Amino acid sequence: MEFRSRDYRTEKESHALPRLRADAHPLSPPPPLLQQVNVVVDAGNADFFDPLRGGINNDAEANPPEPGNLNEVAGDPPMKEWTSFRRLLMQRFPVSKMVSLSSMPDVLMRSGKSHDKSSTSMHLEELDDPQKFADEGVKVITWQDYVSRLQELKDEITRSWLADDRVTSLKLSIKVAKLLVDTSVSEFYPTLFVLVTDIMDMIGDLVWKRIKQKAEFTEDGTLLCNLAENFEASSICADAKETCYNWFSKIGAVQDLLPRIYLEMALLPCWRFLLDQPTDSLQRLVMMTRGLGDPVASAYCRLYMAHCAQKLPSHDIGYLVTCVNDLRVILTQALAANESTLGHFKNNKKLQISLMEPTIEYIMKCIFSGLSQRRVNEVLSELGLLKNQKNFETVPCVSVVLHHLLKELPIEVVSSNVVNILHLIEFNKDTSFHQHLNYRLLGFRLYEGKCPVNIVNAVLDKVMQIIVPYESLDEYLSVVDAYVDLILQNHMNNHLDIILRGISERASNGGITVDEMSSLQSLLMKLLSHFECLEDVFCLNHFPEILDVMHGKSQDVVFLYILNMAMRSGHIRDPTSIQLLSEISQALHDNMEFTNKDDDGQVARSVSRFVHMVDYGTEMESHLAFLVDCRANFGRFNELKETLVHSSNSLAIQSLKCTKKDLSFFKSCVTFSEVTIPSISGQRQFDLFLETAEVAFLGGLVSHVDGLIDSGIGCLHGFRTPADVEGLVSSIRKLCSFLIMVPGNTSVPVTYFPNNLYTLISSQSWFDPKMRTRIFSAILLLLTTLSQKTMPYHANTQIPGNDMLYYGDLSYKQELVSLSKVVLENLLFAVQEEPSQAARGSMALEACNCIASSFLLSNELSSTCLKLIGTAKSCLSAQDRCLQSTIQLVNKQLPDFARTMSTSV
Repeated sequence: MEFRSRDYRTEKESHALPRLRADAHPLSPPPPLLQQVNVVVDAGNADFFDPLRGGINNDAEANPPEPGNLNEVAGDPPMKEWTSFRRLLMQRFPVSKMVSLSSMPDVLMRSGKSHDKSSTSMHLEELDDPQKFADEGVKVITWQDYVSRLQELKDEITRSWLADDRVTSLKLSIKVAKLLVDTSVSEFYPTLFVLVTDIMDMIGDLVWKRIKQKAEFTEDGTLLCNLAENFEASSICADAKETCYNWFSKIGAVQDLLPRIYLEMALLPCWRFLLDQPTDSLQRLVMMTRGLGDPVASAYCRLYMAHCAQKLPSHDIGYLVTCVNDLRVILTQALAANESTLGHFKNNKKLQISLMEPTIEYIMKCIFSGLSQRRVNEVLSELGLLKNQKNFETVPCVSVVLHHLLKELPIEVVSSNVVNILHLIEFNKDTSFHQHLNYRLLGFRLYEGKCPVNIVNAVLDKVMQIIVPYESLDEYLSVVDAYVDLILQNHMNNHLDIILRGISERASNGGITVDEMSSLQSLLMKLLSHFECLEDVFCLNHFPEILDVMHGKSQDVVFLYILNMAMRSGHIRDPTSIQLLSEISQALHDNMEFTNKDDDGQVARSVSRFVHMVDYGTEMESHLAFLVDCRANFGRFNELKETLVHSSNSLAIQSLKCTKKDLSFFKSCVTFSEVTIPSISGQRQFDLFLETAEVAFLGGLVSHVDGLIDSGIGCLHGFRTPADVEGLVSSIRKLCSFLIMVPGNTSVPVTYFPNNLYTLISSQSWFDPKMRTRIFSAILLLLTTLSQKTMPYHANTQIPGNDMLYYGDLSYKQELVSLSKVVLENLLFAVQEEPSQAARGSMALEACNCIASSFLLSNELSSTCLKLIGTAKSCLSAQDRCLQSTIQLVNKQLPDFARTMSTSV
């Protein structure tokens, strides 16, 4: 076996492509040809839909929806809003497993399972709310049974209706509506309201359809007319009107007020069959609701009225304004009344108001939906808010009503009356709603509009004065969080300083709760998002002190944002910033045990990027000291250790480029990397050992190179099946390329490293035949290259290569040939081991190319090449280009066998 001699310079010149000057850079964009592009687009298939262009032409060409299909296309907005509101209402008041009732209605006794509370359960619930369960004989029913019974009643009503037993349907409907009289169910009442009004809507629809059918058809089914959407009462036949009168008469005969109101509201659209102005009935219904004594029941009754009125073609909102005024009066009385007069809510005003709040919210939305500017002013006047703008103490209002009014007012109205609204909030302080939340809402609404700076400044001055007495950090943060955007937008640094000082003082007085920490996080994130330069944020008064009091998840979010923000502007060179960011990174690292794996990865990546972006410039000793500190402080970050090695190696290379080369510093960097790499787990160890060996070789540290390569090969012994097989094979082949430059060590055999590598691959069972073929081929090419008189490349001219160290040494080549025989034998065996036919053919060609490129083809090697080509022919297509080029290569090496290995297979 004899190595084939190579003339690398001649081969390079023969394979070099001729260079010609180009008119334009190959990567430069071509000049835009807009006219041609348009022609191509227009000439394309008209059926093709381009999502980026379709919005322009397709919208214009699309057919408008038919009037009858409008509901299918977009749905009825008020009804969709009502459906969404009902769902949110039920979510807002979650229901416990058991529902407590002051008395069990007969309508629930039929199948609902009720029972007296056991002494144990009574005692446990008394611990939560002693007054609520103080009365004896309290009944309970599971909410599942309650809901199930209501569903049964709904089905009974439907069956009775279909059986023409409408009297039974009406009686059952009355009983269902009567369930809303009992508000002792507390948090279950909103859910009960949703379930009952669903049945009321159903009975209303059934009655509407029956009367409409009578208006359009005779008893025998003859068509009388098709009622238009905006039909008039005069077009309705007498029979249909009589049926309608009959229904309203039956409902008017209901003795109990609340079910009578609910049923008439359910049938409210049916007034259109009798009156051209059915909205006149709304004011009468509003007056009727004043007869309801229970505040919660009356509030929800008005809520259902607002919903039912949406079904009318048109209606004035005057009745809704009256409802709001009535609710304001009820709340005022409830807030001022003695506790003993509040019935079931005598010890729980907050619960009563929280139950009533959604009704105010929905009614306010109905009032201001699509309202004109002129009408808005009229509504405000009717609500009594424009009567006396000089003395706001006399303006009648309740905080919870004011809150939802402010939420729904058009932004133009808020902007033009912001000072008056501010005074209104100031002089309306009651327990129905937290006053600071109204100040907070005003801040958000003010930010929506375009107010003059002088008005914004006046509002902020007033708000800052008002919140000074706030001792609670939560309330203080809640308000200032809403105004910080305005402050930053208008560059009001004095107000920003006041806010930060106020936060710092209140935070230092005691511990910060979870809610306060969440609000503080929101405010700081807004603050950080406003500034582009991190140094500007750190220069703010009290900002570092506020950072010091943060903890938990909020601290991690803010610190992580600061860390990422610092890296936007490129390298970090300021020592103060580096120190502060190091402390932030340390806090994130220490909090890792309390975070999930996803957050761990994000933190590790950010800290690693921070370390990578640090640049001490010419102070390279300080930079290395920084890396040493990072290794000690961030032990959990495996990814960071890789960054530390990369940074250390980069420092070493930088030191070589300096005019005064400091070899001791270079050794320190290489030693740092060498010590750090073993603590890194996984396949990256091998890559980093190889990288560090290459750096050490550039600096002339040959002894370090040998140790690093030895460690790299040794770390492969502990591997099992790696995740990145291709990456590992590529790295091992890269090592073979690097070993060409590494001079031999006289204390070990010439083939020490190639032999160690071969032994490792042969001993590890997880190296499959395909991997072995590629690695053994690389080892053979390495041995062939080492046998040449001249090496193909050198990285450090001061380090002699093996071509100089072993020039003319026959034993050197004998060692290379000896190892080559062993490797070649195992290479051929690996090819035959491959079970996949296609893969085996490719591996045979790779082995054949390797042999033909490395050795002079003797009879034995020629026979081997022929067998490998025969294997490839049996596994691959005759037209395979790799097969054809391999045959040509072998033909070139063996002209005598050209006839045997014809390319025409």
